[in-house]
Amino acid sequence: MSKPVFNRQLERLVAGIATQDGAGVSLVRVLTHDLQHRLDPFLMLDNFHSDKPEDYLAGFPDHPHRGFETVTYMLAGRMRHRDNAGNEGLLQAGGVQWMTAGSGLVHSELPEQEDGLMSGFQLWLNLASGDKMIAPSYRDLQADEIPQVSPQPGVKVKVIAGSAFGTTGAVQRSHTEPLYLDLQLEDGQQLDLPIPASHNAFLYVFEGELRIGEDGRSAPAGRMAILSNTADAAGVSVQAQGNSRFLLIAGRPLNEPIAQWGPFVMNTREQVEQAMRDFQDGKF
Repeated sequence: MSKPVFNRQLERLVAGIATQDGAGVSLVRVLTHDLQHRLDPFLMLDNFHSDKPEDYLAGFPDHPHRGFETVTYMLAGRMRHRDNAGNEGLLQAGGVQWMTAGSGLVHSELPEQEDGLMSGFQLWLNLASGDKMIAPSYRDLQADEIPQVSPQPGVKVKVIAGSAFGTTGAVQRSHTEPLYLDLQLEDGQQLDLPIPASHNAFLYVFEGELRIGEDGRSAPAGRMAILSNTADAAGVSVQAQGNSRFLLIAGRPLNEPIAQWGPFVMNTREQVEQAMRDFQDGKF
């Protein structure tokens, strides 16, 4: 049997855009609108990180969603969420909230702290056309509910979604088959990362620096590395330059039209306009 070849390469680096969202929360929008087709099924990735209360205290008051899923991963801090169906939960450091907006809901995400570090990510994952109007749902996963594995000395992996290194993650999705990993590599550690060849994939480095692929191109902290789609590749090889931490996010593309207006993501303009009417009519 031939040995798997981990020969995806670093296609391009993305710095992201500093912006504000919600009621004025400062963040970096890493995956922007212009990358939605290249990184299908992913629609957006935000990185929020600040120890200045004025950057995050206003939070995200009531706002609607329809047609996709949001995945909020907290590295530090606490965020309380509520929705118009009476659901409520507290997202704490190391935890994940996986929300399926489906046919529509109105919810809020508000910091439950007045000082200290607030840090984490929110990822938007598209739903297939046949799933866009399913009933909304939540999964609130605390840190101890997310499987962890150490495939070799000096490497730690949290498996949020999908499967990696013989470990099944906390969340599975059939259509998009997302892979969502949080990886920590000690200085000098080299690791072959398995990624299905069918998936679009990227890394986001938030501590240290990575050398990626056979040519060892550098991805420093604060950069997203889009990985090449290489036929029959088993994944990508990385090496840490200094103690490093990064996300690996990959998913099977839906290859469907994307029609978006703010918090509504459907397949046609008419569906988006219907979403707007339904929200204005109080049908969420």
